Amino acid sequence: MRISIWLLVPVLLALVVFTQTPAQTVNPATLTALQNYQTGRNLEAQGLMSEAQAHYNEAIRISQDEVWRNIATRDTFAVMTWAMRRLNRHSEVLSWGEQGLRLFPDEYRLIETMGQSLFFMGNHTRSLSYMQRYVDSVPIGGRAPIAYFFKGEIYRLRQQFHNADIAYTTAVNLQPGLPLWWFRLGSVREAVGDFTHAIEAYERAISLNPNHQEANAGLARSRLQMQSN
Repeated sequence: MRISIWLLVPVLLALVVFTQTPAQTVNPATLTALQNYQTGRNLEAQGLMSEAQAHYNEAIRISQDEVWRNIATRDTFAVMTWAMRRLNRHSEVLSWGEQGLRLFPDEYRLIETMGQSLFFMGNHTRSLSYMQRYVDSVPIGGRAPIAYFFKGEIYRLRQQFHNADIAYTTAVNLQPGLPLWWFRLGSVREAVGDFTHAIEAYERAISLNPNHQEANAGLARSRLQMQSN
């Protein structure tokens, strides 16, 4: 079963969860880099991408200013690369991430973010190695669920469905509230004919989002297969 890589787009709104507040005008210049990034995520989740981009760009500006003034911390590079990733500035994620790792070799948040950018640049082999490096170093770190999810994505696209099942299962165990992740898990189980467990995963996705069309379709297919066997 092949699923278009473009179905990844919704997960970008769900990979990091922040408390959403009603959209309001906030002057980016009055906020720190991290506050700008968090505000951008809230605005993006509300569909206000233009406003979100302004905050992402301000987070980048503040972070780069800290680098140029020689007062950068590991958080400086983490926030800057997160904001660049949200803006799909993937080559800059890699270059600034490498600069950050020269200063802070154990800043594994940079490694995970760089792994994401490598994935979207189509370099799945390097992406997988970065995600593996992250989970080997911080197996239950704050970004471990995301790293395992992207490992699952790479294995799924390679049709290594057993490995994808393991990675997705780890991701949903660490962060069980994302319907897309449960749908992906159901899809790889369905692909190998494990309809009983595919149904379980699809049902979890639907319990989180009853309107998830792909999960509903997968559930119907898997139930039909169960009845015909």
